[in-house]
Order: sequence, then structure tokens, then C-alpha cells
Amino acid sequence: MAVPSQKHDVFQAIADPTRRQVLQLLGDQEMPVTVISGHFPMSRTAVSKHLRILADAGLVKERKVGRETRYRLEAEPLMELKRWLSYYERYWENKLNVLKRFVESDDDEDVNALSALELVDPTKHE
Repeated sequence: MAVPSQKHDVFQAIADPTRRQVLQLLGDQEMPVTVISGHFPMSRTAVSKHLRILADAGLVKERKVGRETRYRLEAEPLMELKRWLSYYERYWENKLNVLKRFVESDDDEDVNALSALELVDPTKHE
């Protein structure tokens, strides 16, 4: 059986801070759009559009309960994001270990360890 193609991928879906907040809200419980929209300074229609993008990416599931549609988090697609980030974690860990050795050291020789860190100034753009 063929898997239907998604209109949005996980990375696109979580790129928006509102959608990340929606996912956090749904992490603990299932909610209808009326309750979800009460947490945001935007219309219910705008929240529904965010929910549609999250649903397209497979991050939320919806189910009808009477006349109401309830949404719940579907965390499995986040594993793709976790796998992608875990690849880069080794770089962060290395830099943090070097910084830790520098901060905890008393030797002047360990000052050279800091030079191994390539600290980036976020105000400069290349």
C-alpha cells in the first residue's frame, strides 16, 4: 500500500514558533481547536491553518467527538528530527567538553584548549 505524500515535512512544520507552541499544548492532552485557539492572540481560523500544517506533516491527529474535532500530538514523526539533530550533537559535545576543561583548569597551558573552540559571534554575518 502506498504512503500518501505529505504536503509539509516535519522541519517545515516546526519552523514556526506558533506551531511549536501548539505541539507543546497537545503534548499532555487532546484538545479541540476552540481550547487551543484560546492560548493564542489570533483567530480560530489562523490556529486551524497551523493545525492543518501540523496534520499534513503527521504531527497531529484529529478525531471527531460529536460536533467537535479534537487534536492530539503524534510524536513519531519527531523521531526524524531527533535523528537529524543527533548527528550534529557530537560537534556540540566536543565543544562543550573543551570549554569545560578550560573553565575547570588552573594551568596556563589549558588556555590553548580554548583556541580549539571556534566561537561564533551571532552579530556577524558572513
